[in-house]
Amino acid sequence: MICVTFIAADNSRSTAQAQPGDRLLEVAQNAGQPLEGTCEGQMACSTCHVIVDAADFANLPPASENEEDLLDLASGATRHSRLACQIRLERAITIRIPAQSRNMQGR
Repeated sequence: MICVTFIAADNSRSTAQAQPGDRLLEVAQNAGQPLEGTCEGQMACSTCHVIVDAADFANLPPASENEEDLLDLASGATRHSRLACQIRLERAITIRIPAQSRNMQGR
């Protein structure tokens, strides 16, 4: 099992367990995190933008050019930003949910 730590805008923390190969977006949604991911992994939006802990960011494969383009549209993006739909989990990870995260479901 892989431990995923979520840090909310108010700095509260919660964790979820995942299997190797799970997509971060699905784990976040199953854990009740406010990530919409409206494009369902088709990379047509930036509603699943997260900020990855610097140490964990270094362990991820580089973002594709398409992902980089979409991150340019994300509100509150940083140099450690990624799209949760593009991250397949292989090890423990800590992510911050941006305060500006869009969630039309009201979570």
